[in-house]
Amino acid sequence: MPSSHSHTVSNMDVDVAIIGAGPSGAIAASLLRQQGHQVVVIEKQHFPRFSIGESLLPCCMQFLEQAGMLDAVNQAGFQFKNGAAFQHQGRYTTFDFTDKFTPGPGTTFQVQRADFDKLLADTAISQGVEIRFGHQVDAIDLTHNPRLTVTNDRGAQYQVNAKFVLDASGFGRVLPRLLNLEQPSNLPPRSAIFTHIEDNISDPHFDRNKILISVHPQHKDIWYWLIPFSNNRCSIGVVAEPHLLEHLSGSLEQQLLAVINEEPELQQLLSNANIVQPCATLKGYSANVTTLATNQFALLGNAGEFLDPVFSSGVTIAMQSASMAVASLNKQLNGQTVDWDSEYSAPLMQGVNTFRTYVQAWYDGRFQDVIFYQQADNKIKQMICSILAGYAWDMSNPFVKESERRLNTIVELCQEPKPNVA
Repeated sequence: MPSSHSHTVSNMDVDVAIIGAGPSGAIAASLLRQQGHQVVVIEKQHFPRFSIGESLLPCCMQFLEQAGMLDAVNQAGFQFKNGAAFQHQGRYTTFDFTDKFTPGPGTTFQVQRADFDKLLADTAISQGVEIRFGHQVDAIDLTHNPRLTVTNDRGAQYQVNAKFVLDASGFGRVLPRLLNLEQPSNLPPRSAIFTHIEDNISDPHFDRNKILISVHPQHKDIWYWLIPFSNNRCSIGVVAEPHLLEHLSGSLEQQLLAVINEEPELQQLLSNANIVQPCATLKGYSANVTTLATNQFALLGNAGEFLDPVFSSGVTIAMQSASMAVASLNKQLNGQTVDWDSEYSAPLMQGVNTFRTYVQAWYDGRFQDVIFYQQADNKIKQMICSILAGYAWDMSNPFVKESERRLNTIVELCQEPKPNVA
């Protein structure tokens, strides 16, 4: 089946319309197709297209397997990933995702999203999914069954009548905008500046199998990501509250290089790097909504809520939400009654809120104290490692079930004794 239908203008009837062909959209479409449902995916852009969020978590692998996409991903030549490394003022620590509390995959990949997203979309197409690239959803009518008004890239408009709509539009947040579902995040606004580099890293101790998170030497709430790829390139970015970057001047490239040079270890590591992708910025990216799902639509991944890139949770939440939504939707399409709040929204938010606990604790410094603690109990480290590996829905893990209380307990244990003052 052809992947793009830019010429198509006739109205159509489907079981499910999916907005967006990124990871959550492609996986949801594949899973629904497996169940025999008629699906169409409406994607505004043409693939491949640049996107950030390149460091996957091992939890993602089980969803790729469910969707019949794992073999394609394993054979694509992406950079192997087995953990995460953190550094701050000469301190360096790692988390090995194979040494974790929760069963499941312990390794994954670091991917250039343009290639990865196209691979997932192409695999879905090979499974019989119809994806309409270059088509944009302009309006939705929920008076009866959902009706989408769509415009193709030649300006022709048509309607899609569906029994249900899944919004997998990511930062495009199509349904939150069209249905006035937007709600401010409870996280402070932050900004990111990022690009891709030809890294030319010569340090023999640098581990390309892990994402490297570096903390600014003076400001613990400024941090950097360095995500190695398999082609001598990396994704590099800095994240901070806007006022902490106000001293930077010049172009985005100059600003990024200037703030990288404020972190000595990162500056040395990237001393021979060359920027190969125009620098970009994302501001005020954290977002929330008033409603995640009804019996007519559900929001997947970033279309519902985006927290922060610090633990690479975005793609994991996207894939988790796709799998959970399809499970409920398949029941509804087969005539069963679904309580979308209790069967989808609440369980999904359990894991999102677990990630939220650690994101907030990262920026206030508590979780950084835990990460860099040198005498960590191995069992506790395995439980935390499971969350960093994406298993934030494992209720058998005390650091998931009681995330805030357990975190505060371990923070107290990690506090270094204060010196006596005469």
